[in-house]
Amino acid sequence: MSTLSQRPDNPVVGEAMPHESAALHVTGRALYTDDLVQRTQDCLHAHPVQARHAHARVTRLDPTPAYAVPGVVKVLTAADVPGTNDAGIKHDEPLFPSEVMYHGHAVCWVLGETLEAARRGAAAVEVDYDPLPAILTVEEAIAAESFQGARPTVARGDAAASLARSAHVFEGVTAMAGQEHFYLETHCSLALVDENGQVFVQSSTQHPTETQEIVAHVLGVPSNAVTVQCLRMGGGFGGKEMQPHGLAAVAALGSTLTGRPVRLRLSRTQDMTMTGKRHGFHATWKVGFDEGGLLTALEATLTSDGGWSLDLSEPVLSRALCHVDNAYWIPDVLVHGRIAQTNKTSQTAFRGFGGPQGMLVIEDIIGRCAPLLGLDPADVRRRNFYVDGQSAPYGQAVRHPERLAAAWDQVSAIAGLDARRAEVAAWNDAHEHRKRGLAITPVKFGISFNFTTFNQAGALVHVYKDGSVLINHGGTEMGQGLHTKMLQVAATALGLPLPKVRLAPTRTDKVPNTSATAASAATDLNGAAIKNACEQIQERLVPVRAGLPDASWDELVAAAYHQRVQLWAAGFYKTEGLSWDVTTMTGTPFKYFSYGAAVAEVEVDGFTGGYTTRRVDIVHDVGDSLSPLVDLGQIEGGFVQGAGWLTLEDLRWDESDGPGRGRLTTQAASTYKLPSFSEMPTVFNVALLEHAHEDGAVYGSKAVGEPPLMLAFSVREALRDACAAFGAPGTSVELASPATPEAVYWALERVRSRAPAEVTA
Repeated sequence: MSTLSQRPDNPVVGEAMPHESAALHVTGRALYTDDLVQRTQDCLHAHPVQARHAHARVTRLDPTPAYAVPGVVKVLTAADVPGTNDAGIKHDEPLFPSEVMYHGHAVCWVLGETLEAARRGAAAVEVDYDPLPAILTVEEAIAAESFQGARPTVARGDAAASLARSAHVFEGVTAMAGQEHFYLETHCSLALVDENGQVFVQSSTQHPTETQEIVAHVLGVPSNAVTVQCLRMGGGFGGKEMQPHGLAAVAALGSTLTGRPVRLRLSRTQDMTMTGKRHGFHATWKVGFDEGGLLTALEATLTSDGGWSLDLSEPVLSRALCHVDNAYWIPDVLVHGRIAQTNKTSQTAFRGFGGPQGMLVIEDIIGRCAPLLGLDPADVRRRNFYVDGQSAPYGQAVRHPERLAAAWDQVSAIAGLDARRAEVAAWNDAHEHRKRGLAITPVKFGISFNFTTFNQAGALVHVYKDGSVLINHGGTEMGQGLHTKMLQVAATALGLPLPKVRLAPTRTDKVPNTSATAASAATDLNGAAIKNACEQIQERLVPVRAGLPDASWDELVAAAYHQRVQLWAAGFYKTEGLSWDVTTMTGTPFKYFSYGAAVAEVEVDGFTGGYTTRRVDIVHDVGDSLSPLVDLGQIEGGFVQGAGWLTLEDLRWDESDGPGRGRLTTQAASTYKLPSFSEMPTVFNVALLEHAHEDGAVYGSKAVGEPPLMLAFSVREALRDACAAFGAPGTSVELASPATPEAVYWALERVRSRAPAEVTA
């Protein structure tokens, strides 16, 4: 067992404890970026001037009328940028654009003494546009050959030859929509400049270092002139990994020019119309099976909807291609990827980061093809699981695949799957207009950043003379419980009770060059860095302890101080064993795989397509849990968010040829359906996989943020099963994604009319 994963006696990790800010959350005392405005004097407020075209050239921009509005202080335009007028890591996102690329694109920003003054000033700015043709859908982009970025391919063997000799070959199209993050706290930044010209930005960001770098290059200053702090976020889900940078840069630019603090907070409608979402995907595929239902080959082309600029679309697509196999061994594979450029917001990271989209393709294939093979979809899934010695299509060995079967068997037992199949069949026989469906689906998800460089982290641990401890690390807290786990790791590594350890807000002047809190890797990376720092301190205390074997911790620390022993340490960690060639899409991009399985039961109304989720059972692999209550919450929340993406959340844009073309029509909770208590399973059982220690990870734990989202495939497949019950045995059901009640109704209509599905033999 590695020293990184070995636990001491009586560790604090593994204890079921509440979130470290739980009391602050429920009492309203937890501070977020916008709360800090109340503590900031003389603050200006920013408001965007948003274009009402999906694609247009700006031919005239006159800010003069805005200055006639009482309270307007400054209108920020491209002419005010002292550095680089760009907010993207690919240098394709002008901060102040001369060409509008989506409906709602901000062409300039108005600063006012109040938000109302800024809003009225923005309404007074005069802008003329020359409208241009706009591409809104992936299908339109494919037809127009409108693509951007790299076109990766994952290949193994000879898929064409394998398909030619396969006993059964099917082909079809799988399309899936995007998803709005809908974090409770919208994007917010608060910037000020001190007497030395140091720019300090409070930002709701998952990647403070990148926010720092973008602000610096917009202002034309080095990174050491900018400090970014993230106190906490009211949710992120990936939407605050890249998208906050330009907003922080606008606030910092305004503060630099006016000498006053500037607050920029998006309203809910602004947030939804201006910021990126989960990438929608369009996939064409051809798949082969042998006589026994084993997968033989897969050919596919995955096209993601990248929106107007690249943002993180390339690594999102790479991860989608790396997860198109999900839990299944496919001997011969040829999967192409491409990114559509459309006139929408630049789509961005979202929990799962392309993995869910890739995995949905193979799950949709099995769900649609199994009935045509005369087999139960659950049997097809189970018999195609990876086994020891097999590797993913990109070349990485699949370690511990037996945990797939273990999770599957454990959840089957908990759910009473065999008995309930008979119960569902009997219930369906007795009910003509309502049917129930039951499904079980697996998850295999790779953990690490696709970009190997990002798999590093730093930490700073201070032990004070009185024995109290303060920790800093590069990860950000967005409600996921990262800080809770880091406190537990530090307390365990130092052998202290938890109250002896405090945690400081994430700041770029404390821990530099941090990676984003993303890819489910924050606990692995930052936890290992904190453990490293604590172990350095413990090593320095060894000779002091030798002279004072009976001393308490406080006495030991005091003695060490008097002996001039360094009582602080900078920790560092990099994930070993990773290699990735993005040009060939081969290597070992992941430290390990997380596994899980879920059983879902639904009931569908044949008249309306409306449905309820009756019961969900989950078994998920988190290794040796660092914080069981936090992990259970992440599994439950991830599952519900996944179910929302797959069944409820339906983004819609105006696709007409009228003046509103390209406008997001689902721009509020009143028009965009989010999961609520009424959509929660009536019975919801979550268990952690037993005997799941992960050697080489911090205290034997595993990542938990993203993998549970894909457990929601079980709900979609249960809906497919229920729809099939309205038809003849062997019916293949084509189900849209999201499978809204309307989509389920139309699927039922196809089943009842015996219309052929899109899958063809």
